[in-house]
Amino acid sequence: MKYLNLIRYKNLLLLAFMQLVFRYGFLKLQNVTLAFSEWQYFLFVLATVCIAAGGYVINDIFDQDTDHENKPETVIVGKHLSENKAYNLYTALTFVGVILGFYLSNVIGKPSFATLYILIAATLYLYATSLKKIILVGNGIIALLLASSVIMVGVFDLLPANYQYNKQVMVLLFSILIDYALFTFILNFIRELVKSLEDVKGDDNQGRNTLPIAIGVERTTKIVFVLSFIPIVCVLYYLKVYLFNNNLLISTIYGLIFIACPLLYFTVKIWSAKKTADFRHLSMILKWILFFGIISIVVISLNMKK
Repeated sequence: MKYLNLIRYKNLLLLAFMQLVFRYGFLKLQNVTLAFSEWQYFLFVLATVCIAAGGYVINDIFDQDTDHENKPETVIVGKHLSENKAYNLYTALTFVGVILGFYLSNVIGKPSFATLYILIAATLYLYATSLKKIILVGNGIIALLLASSVIMVGVFDLLPANYQYNKQVMVLLFSILIDYALFTFILNFIRELVKSLEDVKGDDNQGRNTLPIAIGVERTTKIVFVLSFIPIVCVLYYLKVYLFNNNLLISTIYGLIFIACPLLYFTVKIWSAKKTADFRHLSMILKWILFFGIISIVVISLNMKK
């Protein structure tokens, strides 16, 4: 169980679930030709999970001192697993992910796409070793990488099957994936800031330069409060223009209850949040919003077929 916690298996399950939902709960319901067979798509998800797992391992290797300060009960590297074995695990996971990415890129006739896997793996390493020490840059990179996992579905499984006769439909479907990727980026960027607020004590003791350390917890909290209006406005606009105006009432109600209302709850609570427990709670709220946001693509797809 400790090794599963090392690779953040819950986050990996959410990541795999997201990519499976976008294929089987969205693209497959549109009656379009896709590039991957069923087992090839499984390898695609596995490649994503392996590289992400490797990223978590290398991050924990370089985060040992900070984790001892922030979350001593969750420390694994150096306590239950030697640093050398952790490096071997990171290398194996990343190697498998990149090799699978190389294979899948050749399957769809786009060998240059393998560069994306190498780039993501390298970015995760740079994040763990240096980039996370730069104010906002580290937060943005993690949010961007998670959003890229949505776009990768379209890049690998949708665009290679794009031909002249289905180009219009494919462009529309890809634009929807882009919308979800943008929402994922915004939500996770805010969540990364909340996690920085949660870990401010340990980060400060380790000499890190996060936004809460640079300008203070209270000011950062107010910035997060202001930023939280961005996803609220985006969601309400999307619900009104694309769902309600097209008589997709079930999808509209779902979005209001499971996405818009929790976002409003987050906005209200972040204004007065001060304790570590408050930020941990709000971080979990954002994760649940992301989960229900993923499910929404299934709700919308099924609603459109009625």
